[in-house]
Amino acid sequence: MKVGILGATGAVGQKFIRLLQGHPWFEIEALGASERSADKKYKDAANWIEDVVLPESIKEMTVRNCKPAEFGDVDFVFSGLDSSVAGEIEKAFASAGIPVISNAKNYRQDPTVPLLIPEINPDHTELIKKQTFTKDGSGWIVTNPNCVAVPLAISLKPLYDAFGIQALILTTMQAVSGAGYPGVASLDILGNVIPFISGEEPKVGPETRKILSTLEGTTLAKPHFPVQATATRVPTINGHMISVTAKLEDPPSNFEELKAAYTNWKNPIGDLDLPFSPKKLYKLHEEEQYPQPRLHADAENGMQLHLGRLRKAEVFDVSFVAMAHNTIRGAAGGAILNAELLVKKGFLK
Repeated sequence: MKVGILGATGAVGQKFIRLLQGHPWFEIEALGASERSADKKYKDAANWIEDVVLPESIKEMTVRNCKPAEFGDVDFVFSGLDSSVAGEIEKAFASAGIPVISNAKNYRQDPTVPLLIPEINPDHTELIKKQTFTKDGSGWIVTNPNCVAVPLAISLKPLYDAFGIQALILTTMQAVSGAGYPGVASLDILGNVIPFISGEEPKVGPETRKILSTLEGTTLAKPHFPVQATATRVPTINGHMISVTAKLEDPPSNFEELKAAYTNWKNPIGDLDLPFSPKKLYKLHEEEQYPQPRLHADAENGMQLHLGRLRKAEVFDVSFVAMAHNTIRGAAGGAILNAELLVKKGFLK
C-alpha cells in the first residue's frame, strides 16, 4: 500500500520514516510538511535527528504541502502533525476520502474515533463506521493514545479484566525524546528531574478510561475510576516509565493470582501475524532492579511492555512499574500497528 506521512520533517514524522523502511505491506509514497518545507528536497527540509542514516530513498523526495489534492496517489496517511495544526488538516484529508492514522491529540476524545491499541481494544475499530467525513465511509480518522496512556492502559488491561479498577495513583518518569526537538534545554534536564510536564496530566485519565471502555453496539461504555497523575521529565533518552498504585474492585487473595492475571492473558490479535506486533506483549521482570529504559526500551523492536516491582500494596491493593518505548510503542510504532490491524479488518484496502 502507498502511504503518505504528514508532518514528515518533525520528530514523529522522522520516526515513521525510519520504522517504515522495509515494511512488508507499506511503502512511503509522499511526504508532507509546512509551507516553508514544501517543494524542497527532504534532505534540505528536515533536520534529521534519528540515530540511523537518512535513507537514500527518502533524501531526494520532494516535500509536499499537507493538502489532500497533493496526496491523491496514496492509500492512506500517517499523521505526525503538531496538534496546533492537526485538527483541520486531518479533517480535510478524511473529508477527501483519504484515511488518517494520527498521532495527534485532536480527535482522541471524539466518540466516533477509535483511540486504538490493537492488543487492548481491537473491537473499537467498529467506531469508524459511525464517522461522517464522507458519505461512502472512505475517509476516516483513527488515533493512537498519548505516549503515557499507551503503557498505562496496556499494563492495566489484565488487572482490569481480572479484578476491576476503582482508583489509580501514578507518577510518570518521561524520557526527553518525548518532548520532541529541540525539546528540553540541556541545562534544565541534565542531572535533574522536572516535576511537571505541561498539558500531560489531564490526558492520562480520560484516555486510559476510553481505551479500557467496553464497546456496546457502536458506543463506548466507559469505566469511571479516578486517576491522580503526576508527570515528570527525567534525563533518559527513550522509554517512559510509570510507577502505579491501583485500588481494585475485587482484589486477588494472593500474589500468584495477581501474577497469573498477566501470565494467563490472551492476546486478541496474537493470530493475525501483524508485522509490528511483538511476539510477547508483556515482559514481566522478576528482578527488583528491572525494568530499566536503557536496557529494555528497544526490546521486541520497541513494541514490548515491561512490567516490574509487581507487588501487593500497603496503600490500595497493587503496585508496579511499567515501561515502554515512548516514540515507538507510544507513537509511530503504535500507529503503524494500528494500520496493520485496519488492513486485516478490511478498513484499509
